[in-house]
Amino acid sequence: MLNIRQGGIFVDATIGLGGHAEAILAGIGSDGRLIGIDRDAEAILIAQERLSDSRVTLMRGNFSEMEKSIKAEGITAVDGILFDLGMSSLQVKSPWRGFSFLSEEPLDMRMDRSQQLSARDIVNRYSERDLARIFREFGEEPFARKIAKAIVERRVRMPIEACSELSHIVEKIYRKRGRMHPATRVFQALRIAVNRELDELTQGLHAALRILKQGGRICVIAYHSLEDRIVKHFIADSAKAGFCRIVTRKPITPDPEEMRGNPASRSAKLRVAEKI
Repeated sequence: MLNIRQGGIFVDATIGLGGHAEAILAGIGSDGRLIGIDRDAEAILIAQERLSDSRVTLMRGNFSEMEKSIKAEGITAVDGILFDLGMSSLQVKSPWRGFSFLSEEPLDMRMDRSQQLSARDIVNRYSERDLARIFREFGEEPFARKIAKAIVERRVRMPIEACSELSHIVEKIYRKRGRMHPATRVFQALRIAVNRELDELTQGLHAALRILKQGGRICVIAYHSLEDRIVKHFIADSAKAGFCRIVTRKPITPDPEEMRGNPASRSAKLRVAEKI
């Protein structure tokens, strides 16, 4: 879907551990070039070891700033850009990063660990009203107000430090556990707020379209409705304005076999646009 070709210049805007990057490198030939971007310093270090290749340039930073970063390399336009918006396996499987509601580690959730704001700061400092707004808007949490109230009441006695502490607060509101863990939406909302994910996505999509060559493609894999809605509307609006054509009228989703092999892909939706 990215239309990988020999000699092309491609961007993996969320390089993570380098899985997609390896597939791109296999198709660009000896004259091609791959630019990998990630704000997670640990991911960049791992990608450096995995992708020891003269064709690869790795950049630590936000993909919203890709236009500036790529032009600083002397590149004015690229042939394709991939966004995989899911958390990397490194983040998911590293309890000390504070993303998991099952972890006893401190609340953190920073993808860029050099930034100051963490999930702990939001949970312990934001007003009840702001917490409810974050849980409602970024997590689509039906009990946003009740959970925000419970958090404020709890932190008066003692700061909420660990992931498991917050998880237990949410579980008490739900009382019964369904197929999805009760804290899933709250943790998603906090992660989005900490990392400004939706703002970054909107800015990143606009930057990507600006630096694409004519005929170049943007491929975006989203994992929840908030992300997918932004991608869908961006592509539709850009097509209406005459900047691109829609390649995928409906999002591409994983088949049952892929979901069995990779359960994390079950909610993935791929949308593709081509610049005209």
